[in-house]
Amino acid sequence: MAIHKMDKPNEGIKCVVNTCEYYMNGDHCAAQQIEVAPRNASNSDQTDCTTFTKKNTFS
Repeated sequence: MAIHKMDKPNEGIKCVVNTCEYYMNGDHCAAQQIEVAPRNASNSDQTDCTTFTKKNTFS
């Protein structure tokens, strides 16, 4: 799934993972869409945001 990064937050999605490429200040997500997996999970501990992409950081 190709994800487009928007220049504004995707309202309604809160994200606190500041190491993600789509993270925006204020705990917002800039991904146009997200995917959460796997199918048939029975609780939140079994889920993952498959949209997560590690942010490139330059020292």
